[in-house]
Amino acid sequence: MSGASSTLQLIERYDRPGPRYTSYPTAIEFHSGVRSDVYVERLARVNRDAAAPLSAYLHLPFCQERCSFCGCNVVITPHRDVAARYLDAIALEIDLLAAHLPARRTLSQMHWGGGTPTYYTAAQLRQLFERIARHFSFTPDAELGIEVDPRVTSIEHLDALRALGFNRVSMGVQDFNPRVQEAINRIQSFELTRDLIAHARHVGFTSVNVDLIYGLPHQTLETFDATLRQVLALRPDRVAAYSFAFVPWMSAHMKELDRAALPQPETKLALLANTVDAFLAAGYRQIGMDHFALPSDELARAVDTHTLHRNFMGYTVKSTTDLVALGVSAIGDVQGAFVQNTKKLPEYYAAVESGRFPTDRGYELSRDDEIRRYVIAELMCNFRLELNDVETRFGIDFREYFASELAELAAPVGSPSADGLLTIGATRVQVEPVGRMFVRNICMVFDKYLALRTGGPKPVFSRTV
Repeated sequence: MSGASSTLQLIERYDRPGPRYTSYPTAIEFHSGVRSDVYVERLARVNRDAAAPLSAYLHLPFCQERCSFCGCNVVITPHRDVAARYLDAIALEIDLLAAHLPARRTLSQMHWGGGTPTYYTAAQLRQLFERIARHFSFTPDAELGIEVDPRVTSIEHLDALRALGFNRVSMGVQDFNPRVQEAINRIQSFELTRDLIAHARHVGFTSVNVDLIYGLPHQTLETFDATLRQVLALRPDRVAAYSFAFVPWMSAHMKELDRAALPQPETKLALLANTVDAFLAAGYRQIGMDHFALPSDELARAVDTHTLHRNFMGYTVKSTTDLVALGVSAIGDVQGAFVQNTKKLPEYYAAVESGRFPTDRGYELSRDDEIRRYVIAELMCNFRLELNDVETRFGIDFREYFASELAELAAPVGSPSADGLLTIGATRVQVEPVGRMFVRNICMVFDKYLALRTGGPKPVFSRTV
């Protein structure tokens, strides 16, 4: 069988809707039974472990214009007074959170995402940071990261952020090809991006990340190879290469995209394969399913020691057990519960202005959820699963507990094992190089909720290829 026909067979077998597993259970399982009273109770538990640092995420949802590929919760407005009110509201939420954590006020990781955080002025971002610093301190090695859109980010922004202590910056690129940029409503030159990265390094940011997306309209192997060469010329410390999640049933603006211009599944998989080859050939290490890092980066070192972790902010070396999240739609992970703020600005304002957490929904994990969460995270992060480790952590017999899952993985025909995606040994499940492209499918075998979603009235997840 030729390589091309083999690849097509894998695509036909595995290209189906599936989660990205930024959490397990996924956000689809969140429900309205988890509200602010549950969050308050969990924060009381968080507060008991005073010596342990926290992670924090702040969601700043405003953008000047909409990128048609984006599936994030964003607010598009040119009216700056609307966005200014949001800063006042999130400051109240910061105060409220601090009041419920009198003994636990140290952060080892903080990330600001959006939207476009640099939609705000440097002075406004400084004011927001100072509100956090009024209540919380940072560990000496804390990761302070922020997402920026080079089109609206100034030298003044970078200078101010670095002076505040931010040491990681992530820049959206997606694709440098003009035709692709026009199709996704994101015109951004290579030169603009290059100059901003150069200044970030000049002022002392220790890590620069670039985001790419493969599977966008009008992308071809040739045009995306050109983008890859341009990105490699910038030599970012980290690169995230995401699969385009075409979900028009969730993000109505995606209906405006030309479906006929989207790459076919076999082309999309080839785009990923070329991306992996390009970065590995340039000396990068593959991190999880869609990230790359220079060997000197701590993510690369974490791969070697099998200490890579994953949370709502992405891959990290920080193993903090609790993540608090602030802002509209933000999701926290505290003491075995996911808590998500309301996605509606009026409801968010009403809650925080009355002194209540804007928690709208969430999920309280069972013991089985915790076990499966760990298994899926290990596969997503380290491409391997040490069976003895799982048994020791959770007091189970792995082969007995996951008998049906192992049987599905190892079926003699049409299974991940039979297709060479993974190897099941006496003490380890190992994802093979070709299996990394389908690691979501492998993890789906361990997802007990997925079968309940199969055959529903409408799609839920993006396709895995």
